[in-house]
Amino acid sequence: MVYIIVSIATILAVIWFALLAMVDDQDWVIAATNKVLDNREQIYKLRVKDSVNQAQLAEYHGILAKVMSLFISADSSKEIAKFEQSTEALQQGHLKGLNILAMPGYVLQRKYRVLATGAIHKNILTKNFELYGKKNAPAKTQHLIAQLLSYPIIGVATSLTISSLAVGAGAMTVGLSVLGVGTALVLVLVYAIYDEVSDKANKRHAAICRQFPNVISKLALLVTSGMIVNKAWRETAYSQETELYQEMRKTTDELDNSVPPDAAYGNFITRCNTKETSKLASAILQNMSKGNSEIGKLLKDMAKEAWLERRHTAKRDSEKANSKLMIPTMLLFLAILVMLMVPVAMNFSSL
Repeated sequence: MVYIIVSIATILAVIWFALLAMVDDQDWVIAATNKVLDNREQIYKLRVKDSVNQAQLAEYHGILAKVMSLFISADSSKEIAKFEQSTEALQQGHLKGLNILAMPGYVLQRKYRVLATGAIHKNILTKNFELYGKKNAPAKTQHLIAQLLSYPIIGVATSLTISSLAVGAGAMTVGLSVLGVGTALVLVLVYAIYDEVSDKANKRHAAICRQFPNVISKLALLVTSGMIVNKAWRETAYSQETELYQEMRKTTDELDNSVPPDAAYGNFITRCNTKETSKLASAILQNMSKGNSEIGKLLKDMAKEAWLERRHTAKRDSEKANSKLMIPTMLLFLAILVMLMVPVAMNFSSL
């Protein structure tokens, strides 16, 4: 039994280290690119957090402002500096901060192209198009696939090694338990990494749908007051920091860089991937191509529909929340019932 476990662990470890030895410059460049993208994402999140906290602190004055500043930090400059230093080091070719555990997965994708073109790859790539844009999606997808391929090999090999040590020491039950639990944890980790992309995309969809009524209402107000659509779009895009407004800013930047409107708004539709944003972008493109003078009325109608849908969504969410609360409510009721009945039963038994 021990020899079988050790043999399998050895084979997996040899495969993993052999793949690691075949990592080339292209793989390191893609890994470094992903790390740079992660650093930029963290920097952006820190800056948004600082902006929100500064807005909160601005509501307080005098001594109260100083007291609240102790609890609400609006200065992440040290953390941002660390990410910027890491990014600069990677861009200069220093690869010290990269995750070496995922590198064999890059080799497998190079050696076996089917791994980079299959259904799982296409599903992840579609989600990453929405999360990171067309430019960065391929690199993020390749990195995630690398993790899904590399982690199970080294994870199962480690689990088998620990299990063999326990079995060799005479603790057969412990060894088999370690083998089962360790393998299960590796599989759960791999699935969690895969599912994280879908979870991010779903949360992003939900956030965009929540923000859409405010966006379309602001656009309708600006356009009906006489502002041209492009300027109204820009004013709306820079009015807040949340997801939909960020996507509108990207479209504004593309238009400023001479990207054709069809391509810029098409990218907006792809990144947001909701029926509401698709309808909005299509209406604006139609207004540009045909000169639709009723764009203001159309935006107002869309705003009414969006707020109506928002109310329906809130109602559905409340019904889901109520149904989810039924189980803990029943458990709490049973607990209270037991607390009441046990003393009564004990009193009867003592008579």
